Amino acid sequence: MLCTALALCWNPDESPYEPFTLVNQTVEAAKRSASTRAQSSFLNGCLRRFLRERDALVARTDGDPLARWNHPVWWIERLRKDHPGHWEQILQANNAHAPMTLRVNVQKSSPALYQKALAAINLEAERSGDAGLVLAHPVPVQSLPGFDQGWVSVQDAAAQMAAPLLLQGLDLTQPLRVLDACAAPGGKTAHLLELAGADAPMQVIALEIDSTRSARIGETLQRLGLRAQVVVADAARPQDWWQQHCDGALFDAILLDAPCTASGIVRRHPDVRWLRRESDIAQLATLQARLLKTLWPLLRPGGRLLYCTCSVFRAEGDAQVQTFLAHNTDAQLLPSPGHLIPGNGDKPGAVPDNQPGDHDGFFYALLQKSPQ
Repeated sequence: MLCTALALCWNPDESPYEPFTLVNQTVEAAKRSASTRAQSSFLNGCLRRFLRERDALVARTDGDPLARWNHPVWWIERLRKDHPGHWEQILQANNAHAPMTLRVNVQKSSPALYQKALAAINLEAERSGDAGLVLAHPVPVQSLPGFDQGWVSVQDAAAQMAAPLLLQGLDLTQPLRVLDACAAPGGKTAHLLELAGADAPMQVIALEIDSTRSARIGETLQRLGLRAQVVVADAARPQDWWQQHCDGALFDAILLDAPCTASGIVRRHPDVRWLRRESDIAQLATLQARLLKTLWPLLRPGGRLLYCTCSVFRAEGDAQVQTFLAHNTDAQLLPSPGHLIPGNGDKPGAVPDNQPGDHDGFFYALLQKSPQ
């Protein structure tokens, strides 16, 4: 109650009522509730003092990066360095509500048909990319037509870019072996299978180190009516799974959605900014480099590896890939989105196949191994 009243008084130009009216109504509301009646005088004193000292208090907070942006100072400074032209936009997006975006299962419906199904129950949605729909207002998944039957999944527009990027240019009529490393909860695994089609001779191995999270992959695939080989193992230790589950055969394509700071999805997980430490970036970057180094030899000549993270920090994105390219002369960087800024559908200099509309922060790099 106090926070709401302070927020309205903080920006009086955006409030439909005069500040003193807000204070009076807040105090009266407090008096009517047994749980807040005893604090009504305290509320009154806090709010009236704030009105008296508002200009000075606002000036102090505007000059404090932590108070202004609600992020750790080290995080803000990292963004200023990594994205000098977009750091404020990233922070603003982090403090906003994320949209609810759907991915239509093209094996069972189409975005146009599903949009009509939503409209029939008064749910508005806009198209986003080839298979995405962004709802005007979030709803429980049980309210979505055909959700239990696998017509649709919830997946951010940026995450929906992974499967099309990896599969573009591949001949899906030929037998393909695809590895989805770090696959839980299975959204990208499912999208690969949806795009390939039921008759495609594509074998997908979904790898996940955590057995509990691995179970979610199976649940996702079962709901969607899809099938993949789910393996519980550490992607960084192929000696534990490559021969046993994959017969030691090389992969035609690898999707590496590497563990990261999740700095691109703060608006969905607001506590991330406070749980992370600055030292986590270097530790996770080391793990990402190890995964890249370990999985690259498992890719056949001419094959492709898609490296992605839900991070906006360059140490986990562009810097990581440039270091990898410098040490692997048989790797070529294909046209890729690179760093995607959260909430921004039009990234300057981005490749034409970027998803339009609102999306999370992500990084994508598509790497191809030399044929020889």
